[in-house]
Amino acid sequence: MKKLFYKLCAALVIGAISIYVSNIIYTKYFYKNDLELFDAKMLLKLDSLQFNSDVLYFAESSNGTTANSDTCLLSISQMMDTLSPLKINAVDHGAIHAKTYLNLIKQINSNALVKTIVVTLNARSFGSPWINSKLETNLSQSNVMYESMPPIFKRIKLTFNAFDNKSVQFRDYLNEQNWSKSKLNVPEEFPYKTIRQWDNAMGNGTYLLPNGDWDIPKITLACHYIKTYAFTIDTLNNPRIKDFDEIVTVAKQKKLKLIFHLLAENIQYADSLVGKELHHIMQENKQLLIDRYSRKGAIVVNSFELVNGKDFIDQNWTTEHYNQNGRWLLAKNVLKQIK
Repeated sequence: MKKLFYKLCAALVIGAISIYVSNIIYTKYFYKNDLELFDAKMLLKLDSLQFNSDVLYFAESSNGTTANSDTCLLSISQMMDTLSPLKINAVDHGAIHAKTYLNLIKQINSNALVKTIVVTLNARSFGSPWINSKLETNLSQSNVMYESMPPIFKRIKLTFNAFDNKSVQFRDYLNEQNWSKSKLNVPEEFPYKTIRQWDNAMGNGTYLLPNGDWDIPKITLACHYIKTYAFTIDTLNNPRIKDFDEIVTVAKQKKLKLIFHLLAENIQYADSLVGKELHHIMQENKQLLIDRYSRKGAIVVNSFELVNGKDFIDQNWTTEHYNQNGRWLLAKNVLKQIK
């Protein structure tokens, strides 16, 4: 038994040494290339910015997207920086959400200069179309590289596909299940009980052109608003809730002032295209997020209805992309809380 025990101990020691050496070699020669390969370059950006920024602004594409008509091409965070004596920088990337923010915030060093973080709180990201987006597999892959573990372990996880790598077809199925089965949070007299029923009704010639033909672009946009926003946030099961809750915990542990920026949604178009029921659902979700994270000790900057419908860049889709007028409004609104 003693010989077996000694052999086991020796094997464990050799294994530990092998992993240690492999981690050194991988980190020195291959890790940065893999950060590029798996689109996880924000980690390098964070490593630099956290030591020369007073404020870090974590965001998706809402921060830097500009309109063709813009004469000012500054991002929201850059606008904030120009208006403040503080040094404000952004860690941003298109389509990212709370899971990525969480993994990055965990990487902020206790000796870093940054003492305030602003994190975009995107109401649309709590809905099934984003949670089950076809982009999620690539985002999940990138998130492995942002996790707090030795780099060699990250590479091993990716090698064995140890991340959320559902197929696009299965994600589409999950969306359809959600639209067909989740009950709408609307008054009882409303004739539709699910998103799918409401979407089908809206798609059945609701808007007509002067010649009597269906106004397909307008119908398509209205249906997209329904599928995108007609959900009620489930605080027990929604993965975004779990991640944002943990962001609050991590920020407290790191003694960081946490500001959630509740982004503007095109509430005017939602109301005019679809009606008061969708407006009601969106307002309920907005208030839920404000109340929940205010109670938990975060500062919530409410920009939900701040931007006029015409100042959204995408007039035929639902995004949080704003022209320079919208971006200046948002920048000033957040800056009030930072001051």
